[in-house]
Amino acid sequence: MKKAYLVLGNGMIFEGEQIGADAPAIGETVFTTGVVGYVETLTDPSYAGQIVVQTFPTIGNYGVEEEDFEGHCAVKGYVVRELCDSPSNFRSQYELDKFLKDHNVPGIAGVDTREITRTIRESGVMNGMICSELPKDLSPLNDFVIEGVVAEQSTKEKEFFPATAEKKYNVTLIDYGAKLNIIRCLCARGCDVTVVPYNTPAEEILESNPDGVMLSNGPGDPAENVYSIEQIRKLVGKLPIFGICLGHQLTALAMGGKTVKLKYGHRGGNQPVREVKGTRTYITSQNHGYAVVADSLDGIGEELFRNANDGSNEGMIYPGKNCYTVQFHPEACAGPCDTSYLFDDFIKMMGGNDNA
Repeated sequence: MKKAYLVLGNGMIFEGEQIGADAPAIGETVFTTGVVGYVETLTDPSYAGQIVVQTFPTIGNYGVEEEDFEGHCAVKGYVVRELCDSPSNFRSQYELDKFLKDHNVPGIAGVDTREITRTIRESGVMNGMICSELPKDLSPLNDFVIEGVVAEQSTKEKEFFPATAEKKYNVTLIDYGAKLNIIRCLCARGCDVTVVPYNTPAEEILESNPDGVMLSNGPGDPAENVYSIEQIRKLVGKLPIFGICLGHQLTALAMGGKTVKLKYGHRGGNQPVREVKGTRTYITSQNHGYAVVADSLDGIGEELFRNANDGSNEGMIYPGKNCYTVQFHPEACAGPCDTSYLFDDFIKMMGGNDNA
């Protein structure tokens, strides 16, 4: 196989073998701790602009199943310890290397992903470059910034998804880079779901008279999305709202709060989240590099959940506004389903049971 290199922003170089597309790539290097779910990871729009490092050593062992795609493939590059070229699964349609080539994603295998992960944990998220020849000029690597990714990943026009159970409600989902399983979870609970672009005016949404609004996950720095934040500000208090991941962060900004970039973020299916006013700890699926500063919403919102590892905010509720949001992914595809009940709470809220 052709030789390839991963060059990190701190100057570290990892030599391995090229997989996927034969092309260079520059992106923000992050790691995910998922043991399974690499297909969902590679098709999660929230990874836009990022080179993804899998901490689990063997990737590709059950092939690729297009039925499991969660959205657009938006990753910049892919890093694994060992790529399995002989998948064994009755659902497998083709090998992971073909997927990477088909989506023009360059990758590297045969590197020490443990050392890369430790480096990111100790030094923080940094830019990286996958290349076949070591660059003489590192300025493109150092200058890279993730910008405008919500506009890239959002749907460009309205899409309709009918309820797959007895019809109860109409939900408008604002797409900032939505995972498809959010739509499936709503449809399975009797919701007709209308997906609209990220820049849909609040007035247009209100005129369509939905029973509730879902704010989706998505990539990038939440504070960059000034227009979307303003539209959410106009929606809050007018109808039931449930936000996930980027939707959680955008709502906090719309309510006057702040967000902060985490040292290396939370990515994977094993993040512990505990109730602030309860006794339970949930294992959750997550993919984000920014967090809401809960103290910045004192007197406006109440903290629902905290990350049990680092204490960062994982959920907010806005009393009297029929609005609550979470940082983790209750649709959890792939991942644990501990918090799927939050979709049921949203259904109850649309039915007039004001949990907020």
